[in-house]
Amino acid sequence: MRKLLPLLALLAVTASAKDYVITDFGAVSDTTVLSTMALQKAIDECSRQGGGRVVVPTGMFKTGSIELRSHVELHLEHGATLYGSTRVKDYRPMKSDYVSLRTQTTTIQLIYADGVQDVVISGTGCIDGRGSAFPKLSWNDEGITRPHLIRFIQSQDITLRDVTLRNSGCWMQHYLACDRLKIDGIRVFNRNNYNNDALDLDGCHDVIVTNMLADSDDDGITLKSTSPRLCENIRISNCVVSSHCNAIKLGTESNGGYRNISISGIVVKPSEDQTSKFFGNDRGTSVISLEVVDGGVLENVQVSNIVAEGTEVPIFVRLGNRARGYREGQVIDHVGTLRNVVISDVTVRDCGSTGSSITGLPGHPVENIALRNIRIEHRGGQPLTDVPADEKEKEYPEGTMWGPLPAQGFFLRHARNIEFQNIDVRALQADERPVYVRVDAD
Repeated sequence: MRKLLPLLALLAVTASAKDYVITDFGAVSDTTVLSTMALQKAIDECSRQGGGRVVVPTGMFKTGSIELRSHVELHLEHGATLYGSTRVKDYRPMKSDYVSLRTQTTTIQLIYADGVQDVVISGTGCIDGRGSAFPKLSWNDEGITRPHLIRFIQSQDITLRDVTLRNSGCWMQHYLACDRLKIDGIRVFNRNNYNNDALDLDGCHDVIVTNMLADSDDDGITLKSTSPRLCENIRISNCVVSSHCNAIKLGTESNGGYRNISISGIVVKPSEDQTSKFFGNDRGTSVISLEVVDGGVLENVQVSNIVAEGTEVPIFVRLGNRARGYREGQVIDHVGTLRNVVISDVTVRDCGSTGSSITGLPGHPVENIALRNIRIEHRGGQPLTDVPADEKEKEYPEGTMWGPLPAQGFFLRHARNIEFQNIDVRALQADERPVYVRVDAD
């Protein structure tokens, strides 16, 4: 009997968890009616009672900004859709004490949480931000006049499961300085505005992302570091990604950097919807981009088992010196480091003819990069091409930043201990460039 007591206690706690259905708090399945207050009342009551599920039933509900609380699960039933309001005044500016000029301290978003624990967004329903209603008014207006769909800051034990996320005003989901984040089985479509990333992990620790289907105008799987806090201990696997920009990207923001990152089992393909494009290339800019340009560190990174089609650049590894700070007036007085990277078992077909590059700076080489079992089929057709004279030390890093490279396979500059094993590069049209070009590299 004693052995049964813990189990019985657990069952009692589970049975006591309560559902808070938003229609019981005044929400109306009518997209002409704003249900923000009803949603927030349900969330607040659920939190006050110790936690449970806030349920969005089958129907179409319109809302402005809502704020999630600890121990609350926002559950969208099958056939349920939360539509974001198309009026910017329905979005409440939220101020965080986690300061970063790169991601703004006061922002607007549809779903917001700061300093929460044990929060879940689940169900087979949909959250649609209707982001095309918010025109781009200035260069850095994301989160200011164009709302994020989801933003978590300094939070722990966060789970997203099974939901569909559509049409954000800028980044779809931004997780800033969060710990123990799990994302599984979600579907993301974000092609209706500028800065339409699919997923942004920013200075997060202990993250698992699996089984995500993502189609984005801007970057797809994106790791950022807009503060001294590194992205660290992250596992991403079994995803399908379409992007006009970079399908898998660490960067550009790299103040802290990236450590202990594993990305595997990713399929990269052109979007089936080519009706709109705000950034990038029709079929994508790069498959894999690993970038440190703001003084941070990138080390112990593995990218493996990648199958890709149609992007311009297969692999782009870049150590630069943009030196952009995260605080007003901050001076970044050092070049970062990029080392200990393994990229393996990558197949890319029908990519562009730019080529791949692994580059550092004079006196600051990238180090210990291993590339194994790489198959690249590109369009070719390029003449012999000179080594680019301009290092572009301060420029925004992009795989296409030098145009067609002097190598149809890999251009290496300022690189040490670079290993190539079982590499096959083939051109669909005759290409005069060699497969490898090395400058200050071994």
